[in-house]
Amino acid sequence: MAKPNYQFEKRQKELAKKRKQEEKRLQKLADKAAADGSTPDGVADPSAVVPPDDDKVSGGA
Repeated sequence: MAKPNYQFEKRQKELAKKRKQEEKRLQKLADKAAADGSTPDGVADPSAVVPPDDDKVSGGA
């Protein structure tokens, strides 16, 4: 039987937490902008914004 990869699980949990925090931040910006009558940073739909993927490292060997 294979050993569980706890580091992978931990990383996935951290990424999910970071993703959720970013979605919350964007929602707060959208709510604040709606109250002001404008859009944050020119983005009408905060769910359309894709956060950068930290897993991909350029120049790896």
